Amino acid sequence: MVIHWLADTPLFGGPGQGTRQIVELFAAFGLTSLIGLEREIQGKAAGLRTQTIVGTAAALIMLISKYGFFDVLAAGTVMVDPSRVAAQIVSGIGFLGAGIIITRRGAVHGLTTAAAVWESAAIGMAAGAGLLLLAVMVTGIHFVIILGFMPVARRLAARLSGSIRMQITYEEGRAVMKELLAICDRRRWQLTEMAAYPGLDAMEVSEQQSSAVITLAGTGVNQAPLVLAGIPGVLSIRQLEEDPD
Repeated sequence: MVIHWLADTPLFGGPGQGTRQIVELFAAFGLTSLIGLEREIQGKAAGLRTQTIVGTAAALIMLISKYGFFDVLAAGTVMVDPSRVAAQIVSGIGFLGAGIIITRRGAVHGLTTAAAVWESAAIGMAAGAGLLLLAVMVTGIHFVIILGFMPVARRLAARLSGSIRMQITYEEGRAVMKELLAICDRRRWQLTEMAAYPGLDAMEVSEQQSSAVITLAGTGVNQAPLVLAGIPGVLSIRQLEEDPD
């Protein structure tokens, strides 16, 4: 009822401020908040608030691009291209996404979250353009990609060649590294990196213990933490950067 009253008032009336546009804004708000909630649950920095603001703002900019210039248009004198303002959303989101992506120790973090921000902007643009069915479909596809593809990717990684980075803490004098190399040789895993006393964690290692970071590559290497944990003398294994996005 309030929406109808606002649409009938002189200040809030006019093209682009009717019930349909308000529904489109709320559709962008609701759909992108679902994506933001998923990112929030995953513990990502660009979560519920960021995704929802991006999507709702993109929808508003799209509506401005469609209806915001009716008061200055004049046939034969002033002509505008409604796509010009909307096109700038893509460029602006590119800068926001670049700020989310970081590189640490040679690994790229935040790609999926940056892509999700870009996706939220696209969903907001679709809602603002009145393409609500497409906006709903892409929101559903997002959850298929995030929730459905992850188990598939893990199964493929277990069967195909890949790499894994781990921190191993072990007792001195137990020939742990010798046994580790023997296991890697039997399973045809390649030891591509090894660094002793990595980072600040080494300060917590006692004189009878050692800590090292190793990177293994090969087929079925995702099983390495479970296999190496069975070596006598291994105290702990911590997989590093399991989910960089």
